[in-house]
Amino acid sequence: MSTQIGPGFLSLPPRSHKPRVDGLTHVLDKGLSMVGLESLLAAAGDSVDIIKLGWGTAYVSDGVKAKVRVARAAGVHMCPGGTLLEICDRQGRVEDYARWMHRLGITHVEVSNGALGMEASHKRELIRRLAQEFTVLSECGSKDPGVDVVADAWVEEMSGDLEAGASLLIAEARESGTVGLYEPNGEVRAELVEAIVTALPPGLVIFEAPRKDQQAWFVRRLGAVANLGNIPTDEVIALETLRLGLRSDTLDLLPDVPLDQGPTSPGIRSDKATHLTHARPATA
Repeated sequence: MSTQIGPGFLSLPPRSHKPRVDGLTHVLDKGLSMVGLESLLAAAGDSVDIIKLGWGTAYVSDGVKAKVRVARAAGVHMCPGGTLLEICDRQGRVEDYARWMHRLGITHVEVSNGALGMEASHKRELIRRLAQEFTVLSECGSKDPGVDVVADAWVEEMSGDLEAGASLLIAEARESGTVGLYEPNGEVRAELVEAIVTALPPGLVIFEAPRKDQQAWFVRRLGAVANLGNIPTDEVIALETLRLGLRSDTLDLLPDVPLDQGPTSPGIRSDKATHLTHARPATA
C-alpha cells in the first residue's frame, strides 16, 4: 500500500507506509542518546523500520528500556546486534539474555554466527529456541574478510535459517561495507546477490548497505522495495531520496510524466504561459 510522499505534487516510485513488509530501512545505532534517538525519529521516523543496537552497545548503554519505548511509539522495532548473542551463547547465558530482552521490552532479536564461528546446526537450534518468544532476524556471512564467500553456501544457510523459524534474513557487510556482500573495495558481489534473490524471496532479505553507492546499487536492482540495513543514522533521509528517485544516482527511476500533461499548481504559470505573458506586443 502506497502513501503520499512530501507535498504530493511529484510523480514518484511507489513507496509503502508503515508497518511495511518491504522497503525496510534497518538503521545502525552505535550508542545514540535519548536526545539523539528522538531527533532521528522526529526527522525520519516514517522512514525507519528497525534500529539495531550495534554489537554489544545495548549491554553498556543507559536508558535502553526508555529508548525501546520511544521507538515503539514511533512504529520502530529495536533489535540488539547478533555479536552480543554469540557472546551470550559462548558463555552459556542465552536464557539470561532472553529474560533481559523481555525486561527491556524488546521483541526482535538477531541470531548470527559471523563473529565467533558458531556451527550452522547450533545457530538453527538458537533460532528455533528464540523464535518461540521473539521475532528472529538471522544474519548470514562472516565478519572475517579472509573467509571465502561462496554463494551456494549462503543460500543454503539462509534457507535453513528460514526453515528453523527466522522471520527475516540479514546479508552481512559490517559497518564498513567491505566484507560479505562486498569486495574489500566496497564493490557489490553481484553474483552473490543474484544467487540470493533467485533462490529466496527478496522481501525476506535485508541487505546491509552502509555506503551510498551500495544503497544506490540495490535500489536500482530491486527498486524502492529493497530492504537495506546498517544504514547510518544521519543517512536515513538521504537513502529515502535514493528510493524515490530524488537524487542524481537514481533519477532515471522516476516515472515518465509528459511535460505538457503535468498539472500546474494554482498561481504558478507554466514556462509557455510565462513566455506568452512577457512577449512583446505585436505592432501594427
